[in-house]
Amino acid sequence: MASIRTASVFGARTLARPAVVPRAIVPTIRNATTASSVRLPRLRRPETWEEGESTLDRAGKYFLMTEMMRGMYVVMEQFFRAPYTIMYPFEKGPISPRFRGEHALRRYPTGEERCIACKLCEAVCPAMAITIEAEEREDGSRRTTRYDIDMTKCIYCGFCQESCPVDAIVESPNQEYATETREELLYNKEKLLSNGDKWEPELAACIQADAPYR
Repeated sequence: MASIRTASVFGARTLARPAVVPRAIVPTIRNATTASSVRLPRLRRPETWEEGESTLDRAGKYFLMTEMMRGMYVVMEQFFRAPYTIMYPFEKGPISPRFRGEHALRRYPTGEERCIACKLCEAVCPAMAITIEAEEREDGSRRTTRYDIDMTKCIYCGFCQESCPVDAIVESPNQEYATETREELLYNKEKLLSNGDKWEPELAACIQADAPYR
């Protein structure tokens, strides 16, 4: 600590202050014969505090209800526009080609199953909702004997569809498959193939529409 000496009518005295202090906050000490005073830096109010609505503006908004009129204008503007809602299920909106709905197993145009039992979908499924069992064919290729999906576990991430090398397992655009029991949501191979046969035109169109972006 550094000290300075000042004189006053009561005699000499010592004032202590920090040796190194920013100039902006160092108090200004005035040495007078009658008294000594300390002047602190004066804080300025931000200019935004000085700005604001005048009394006339506030009175105009209060008596003329300009805020209410502005809200009524927005309401009337929307009143004459076409509604954004649709009468579902009688009306249905467009669905993206990448929509992930009910699962399905596809076939080739010849009727042969596309699935080659590589089990990539089973391995990549984060919810472990897919169970596959396979056997070897006479020509050495593999085919599935069991393909189950627990739809109550599925999180619709689409990993199974993305990992399939032959576009066998897909998620159809169907979103209306609510059931009354849990057992109805345990899909087996026959159920998945039936979904694929039912939605094949839509599935092929969605895959073709999304092909340029893959």
